[in-house]
Amino acid sequence: MLGRRSLGAVAIMATLCAANVTASAFDDAMYPDWKGQWTRARVPGAMGQPPHDPSKPPGRGQQAPLTAEYQAKFEANLADQAAGGQGTSETFVCLPNGMPRMMAAYEPIEFVVTPDITYILIDHIEHSRRIYTDGREWPGEIEPSWVGYSIGKWVDEDGDGRYDVLEVETRNLKNPRTFDPSGLPVHNDGKTVVKERFYLDKAKPDILYDEITTMDHALTRPWTILKTMRREKKPIWVESICSEGNVHVSIGGEQYMLGGDGLLMPFREGQPPPDLRHFSKQPAK
Repeated sequence: MLGRRSLGAVAIMATLCAANVTASAFDDAMYPDWKGQWTRARVPGAMGQPPHDPSKPPGRGQQAPLTAEYQAKFEANLADQAAGGQGTSETFVCLPNGMPRMMAAYEPIEFVVTPDITYILIDHIEHSRRIYTDGREWPGEIEPSWVGYSIGKWVDEDGDGRYDVLEVETRNLKNPRTFDPSGLPVHNDGKTVVKERFYLDKAKPDILYDEITTMDHALTRPWTILKTMRREKKPIWVESICSEGNVHVSIGGEQYMLGGDGLLMPFREGQPPPDLRHFSKQPAK
């Protein structure tokens, strides 16, 4: 009869063998080399956060194919921004950007490729993305989220026995979201569908493209744009915590600021204070 130690050793060996089988089943040579740190390609003349379509100017210059209803929402948002507000983009209080805006690579990102899941690690205000490539079907019921639910498929386009392209579809997205900092809106119904094609530049393998097509009821047609990322092979990763040092405060739909003295202050001149009905009256002095 095997003793406890022997049984334990057998169990450990079985686990190691299973791990080796799994590891050997993953042929790294089948997949493109996306290792390293990826940063967005800088757009000449662009300042601050990038627009959704990096090939066009921000705001109205994006020429987004919005419906009349959502063009009006966009214009109202621009008017609020011109008056000193934040418009419809609520990431100023560190809410996630959501898809497809999160793929703007505000901060460097990293890809981790495995046979069943490709992970996209985003060092900004996002959660990491999981792209399932194990052949699964869409789940019947799932809680919406800002990153959504992504199913992908690897494609060998040139027939050389190695994958060239990762095709991805993302559904089950949560609001509030905008396409970019200008406040370009998505529909309130949350039925956005985002399709992507990730692939390396064949002549310059340190350039990665993310071709994004968004289908949304705020749009008159699918909107396709191309984002470009450049690789840093020996990166230095810097921690990015959105809430650290963030002085923006949202109360009752109004925007306020945290002053240097730690007290609430108005965002705009003449702005009334928030409703304080839930606070007890201060004792008389």
